[in-house]
Amino acid sequence: MLKIAYSPIYQHALPDGHRFPMLKYELIPLQLLRNGLVDENNFFEPLPILEEHILLTHTAAYWKDLKTLTLDPKIIRKIGFPLSEELVIRERIITQGTIDCALYAMQYGAAFNIAGGTHHAYADSGEGFCLLNDCAIASNYLLKRKLVSQVLIIDLDVHQGQGTASIFKNNRNVFTLSMHGKDNYPLHKEQSDIDIELKTGCDGTEYLKLLEAVLIKTDELIKPDIVFYVAGVDVLLTDKMGKLKLTIQECKHRDEMVFKFCKARNLPVVVTMGGGYSPEISDIVDAHCNTFEAAIETIF
Repeated sequence: MLKIAYSPIYQHALPDGHRFPMLKYELIPLQLLRNGLVDENNFFEPLPILEEHILLTHTAAYWKDLKTLTLDPKIIRKIGFPLSEELVIRERIITQGTIDCALYAMQYGAAFNIAGGTHHAYADSGEGFCLLNDCAIASNYLLKRKLVSQVLIIDLDVHQGQGTASIFKNNRNVFTLSMHGKDNYPLHKEQSDIDIELKTGCDGTEYLKLLEAVLIKTDELIKPDIVFYVAGVDVLLTDKMGKLKLTIQECKHRDEMVFKFCKARNLPVVVTMGGGYSPEISDIVDAHCNTFEAAIETIF
C-alpha cells in the first residue's frame, strides 16, 4: 500500500504572503483522489517530531532559538518566512512525516510526503524556506536505530540541497547525489558526494542522459539500504525560477528512472515534493501528481 503523509497545517501555517504559491499542498491530495490514483486510506497525518530526534541532526543552540522564537534576525531573513510558533510546529510535523514515510517505505516499497525536501537547512541554521532538514533527520533516525547502514539521498530539485551536503560531508553512511542548476540558488554551493551542475537552458534530452549516467555511477559506488528522493518539479520549462527546459512528460520520465533504479535493486524509496514555482498552479500540481503516478506504475 502506498502511504502518503499529509496535514492541513502544511498549507494553513504558512504566512499570508506565501499561501498562494504553496497552494499545491492542498491541491495535490485532491487531484490524486479525483484521478483515482489513491483513496482516503492512503493518507495519514503525522504528529510533531520529538526534540530528541531533531537533535540527532541539528545543534542544540539552533533548536533552542527556533522553538523559543529567538532566532537571529539574519537567520530569519535567510529562511524567508516570518518566524511563528505555528510555522515551527508545521516543520516538526513535516519532518515526522518523512520519518514515518521511511518506515512505511521499508514495509511497502515506497511512501510519499506531500511536503518535505527541506534541503537548504543546515545543522545550525535555516535557509531558503527550510527550518529543519527532514531527509537528514530521517536518515539519522534510521541509522541511530540501526534500521539501515547506508542511505542514498537523490536530490533532483533544481536548487542544490547545500544544507544536506554540509550535514553529511563527513558521514560515510549517507551518500548525497545532487543534480541542480549551476547558476541557480544557492549562490554558495556545498560539496555533495556527487554534484551534477546543469547549465542554464539544459533541456530534457540532455538532463535525462546525465541522470542515467549518474545513476549508473552511483550504483557502482554504493549499495544503499534506502533512498530518499527529493522530487522538485522546478526543473520544468514553465518554472519561473528553474532556468531549465524539461517538459512535464520529461519530468515524469525523470521520476520513472529513479523509481526503476530503486525497484531493480529492491530499495525502499521515500519521496518528498521539493520545489515548484510555475506561474500556473496546475502545472505544479500536475507534475507532482505525475511523480505519484510514476511510482504507482513502477513499484506497486
